[in-house]
Amino acid sequence: MTAPAQTRSSADLIRAEEPVLAHNYHPLPVVVARAEGTWVEDVEGRRYLDMLAGYSALNFGHRHPALIEAAHAQLDRLTLTSRAFHNDRLAEFAERLAALTGLDMVLPMNTGAEAVESGIKVARKWAYEVKGVPADQATIVVAADNFHGRTTTIVSFSTDETARQGFGPFTPGFRVVPYNDLAALEAAVDETTAAVLLEPIQGEAGVLIPDSGYLAGVRELTRRKGCLFIADEIQSGLGRTGRTLAVEHEGVVPDMVLLGKALGGGIVPVSAVVARRDVLGVLRPGEHGSTFGGNPLAAAVGTAVVGLLETGEFQRRAAELGTILRSGLSDLVGKGVLGFRARGLWAGVDVDPAVGTGREIGERLMREGILVKDTHGSTIRLAPPLTITAEELVGALGTLEKALK
Repeated sequence: MTAPAQTRSSADLIRAEEPVLAHNYHPLPVVVARAEGTWVEDVEGRRYLDMLAGYSALNFGHRHPALIEAAHAQLDRLTLTSRAFHNDRLAEFAERLAALTGLDMVLPMNTGAEAVESGIKVARKWAYEVKGVPADQATIVVAADNFHGRTTTIVSFSTDETARQGFGPFTPGFRVVPYNDLAALEAAVDETTAAVLLEPIQGEAGVLIPDSGYLAGVRELTRRKGCLFIADEIQSGLGRTGRTLAVEHEGVVPDMVLLGKALGGGIVPVSAVVARRDVLGVLRPGEHGSTFGGNPLAAAVGTAVVGLLETGEFQRRAAELGTILRSGLSDLVGKGVLGFRARGLWAGVDVDPAVGTGREIGERLMREGILVKDTHGSTIRLAPPLTITAEELVGALGTLEKALK
């Protein structure tokens, strides 16, 4: 008989995973058993400061009291109806999420990849029914080094060969241009273009922040060319960069925003396509759906998440603590750090390869009680919960300095 997890060591649990779990991840060798706020604890009781926050899924920390309360209350009432019936939590969720983003309508889904896939479908249907693109000729322009998910359609327009190799044949209908290059984008958009799909900040690529004016330029270009601007804010949105949405740093309102990760508060998977009424209005009954999308539990937690953001507290915290993060990283440039990019509480840190790979730095930090995750090469990402204190953040930066030595 398999022993209960709580009686097995971290090493035992890691070994037990090897023969029974698909090897699609290479996690750090830490086995988390409990968490609260910005801290997690492994099965042996060792504590770690979480500086990754589930790739922004835990923007409000682990087990935020307001979110746990909302989930508990809904668990005692109703968890699922499917969309075959209405439920009493969905209308408020959609109303408040639309208002928060400055858009009109919401299509609730579950995972970020589902939101992206749904956005692609809606954009194509809009192109055929509203723009008048000939059937099956719609194109979508995307940026190189993007990360929008792992489905077969999404990896079809990835430029990451690790994500693509062995998964063809690939879905047609996408044009890839360099990120942060308005001239290349303009050259790729034509009468068949349904949409331009971009991350306002490219997270997986190393928190790449475009030049000032780029997003405003994308907005102007898409209006002029008569196609949609779709902003994938699944990682960058919901307070992470010091604004509700990262596009707000340039005063931009896209035609469609894709949300996920933090929308579920780290409790349940919740995602959404939020768009103008004339865009999402192209969908009719039977053309798209999800058994779990918009379920009462997800709607209750999502509404509580929106409630936290409506106060503006977390956006302010990300902006204010972001100054500490940038200052601390600036002090490390030339001391093991080649450079960094940061906005709000989100940073990509390029470590000198002579000091170590991103993986090696992550392992050193883990041994010192700090959890981060590497991305490509020697780049690590920092994305702590927005509930982190200034003291915790300064302490983490001090530990990073130690690990770089």
